[in-house]
Amino acid sequence: MVGRRFWVLLLLPSLLFLVLFFYYPIALILLDGLSWGSLSSVLANPYYRHVILFTIEQAIGSTVLTLLLGLPGAYLFAKYDFPGKRFLKALLTVPFVMPSIMVALGFILLFGRSGFITSLLGRDLGVLYSWKAILLAHAFYNFPVVVRMVSSLWARINPHYEEAAESLGARGFTLFRRVTLPMLYPAIFASSMLTFIFSFLSFAIPLILGGYRYGTIEVAIFTSIMTLLDFRTGAALAVLQMGLSFTFMYLYLKSLDAYSKAEEQRVLQRPRKLTLSDFRGLKGAGIVLYSLIVFLFILAPLLAVFYDSLTSSGHFTLKWYRHLFESSYNPIFGSDSLHAVIWTFVFGFSTVLLATMIALTMSYASRRWDLPGKIIFDVLATLPLGSSAIIIGLGYIKAFHRPPLLLLGSPFLIIAAHTTIAYPFALRAVSAALKKVRPSLREAAMSLGASDLLAFLKVELPLAFGGIVVGAVFSFAMSVAELGATYMIYQPKYTTVTIAIYRYLGSRQFGPASAMAVVLMLVSMAGFLVIERTGEEVW
Repeated sequence: MVGRRFWVLLLLPSLLFLVLFFYYPIALILLDGLSWGSLSSVLANPYYRHVILFTIEQAIGSTVLTLLLGLPGAYLFAKYDFPGKRFLKALLTVPFVMPSIMVALGFILLFGRSGFITSLLGRDLGVLYSWKAILLAHAFYNFPVVVRMVSSLWARINPHYEEAAESLGARGFTLFRRVTLPMLYPAIFASSMLTFIFSFLSFAIPLILGGYRYGTIEVAIFTSIMTLLDFRTGAALAVLQMGLSFTFMYLYLKSLDAYSKAEEQRVLQRPRKLTLSDFRGLKGAGIVLYSLIVFLFILAPLLAVFYDSLTSSGHFTLKWYRHLFESSYNPIFGSDSLHAVIWTFVFGFSTVLLATMIALTMSYASRRWDLPGKIIFDVLATLPLGSSAIIIGLGYIKAFHRPPLLLLGSPFLIIAAHTTIAYPFALRAVSAALKKVRPSLREAAMSLGASDLLAFLKVELPLAFGGIVVGAVFSFAMSVAELGATYMIYQPKYTTVTIAIYRYLGSRQFGPASAMAVVLMLVSMAGFLVIERTGEEVW
């Protein structure tokens, strides 16, 4: 009983946090935007109808392109072992938690008028400021989702199914289409839905790479509120976006159930060594061609940012990195670089602490207690994943701009926003880890005299520790990469690295922006190397 009361006491603050910093602000948006007059004026406007349609179209296109890029990579990681595989997998995951502003920076450095590829080919390919740039950047951003989810399930497919099909004459593509592919459907659909949601809610990439002509709902909300000061239109667009995103979120959660059940297979195939003989013939040519495509669209933007951070007017320099430690006032973003880095890490570690505690209590309650309406509880707990950062920022402006909840401009409100955005990833990682712990182990500990709480601390928590570490790493990475909500509620003295990068890009100062982006890249890389050591997955 002591253990149960202890968990109830921990769960209540988590629920209060979500109610105060997610459901209450969202409810205010719904109250403002749900009026028929606001909705009808938006739907009657040809521009906003075009924006809504384009948002869905680009999300579909981004999802298809991401699948085309990610599925061959999932096959290679599931079936083959090669030197540096763990490092490469961690490196290829970095784009997912990079600030979307850095993704835009990488594509500007590659495909801009003075970009590396433009200079190499001698002409502008017309990629930037078009729908093509948005699709490519989204594929770059979501590529790790498909690779990790599909490869994780692919490695668990029982080889006896394929062997039985081969004995009946199935070979090559027929074997893949009739046997392997149907068993991969749960992972493909779940990763597709997650990619679609992230592309649908994308903000910085369409804002910078798309321009006015290729704006999305997220960009239209931001422009209505921050530029035109039209809260009525912004709230109506937010309601429409939430209705669509929550529908997509429901489909993702349903697909995630099927994926989780499929991933529970205990058969884990041992990948075979990738040898020189594998590079002969048509198969080898395919591997080489695919590697070049991945290098161009996934690794090249990261390398372009790294190279740009070390050069100035074509010469090697470290001055952009020295700027990171300057404490002199910078008028571009209203603070100094050193404090931007410090605040970024303060917000990041604070988010880790809060998001991990909320995820732990939520996942424990969902797993252990037979709660009334458990499915509804799980859906409500995961809804922040389907909400945009811009809408959360808009909700905070309305909810916390006057007493008794005057928090606007406070660093605590930024931490709350980051926690709300990051905690669903921690929840997924912790829940997946706790599900792997057999109930019989806790029951055995309790039969030996351990209390419910002691059994959790001594048995379940150590076994789920890898998932907790994964959730903490993702929470930190999502915090340092966050831009949308922070931009709407921060004061200049609480500038983060992502906001500083955005300001630098606005003033066309790519060098210091690249140096700041490289710092975040290295931090994220270190975090994912830790994840690779744990052997856990977040999706």
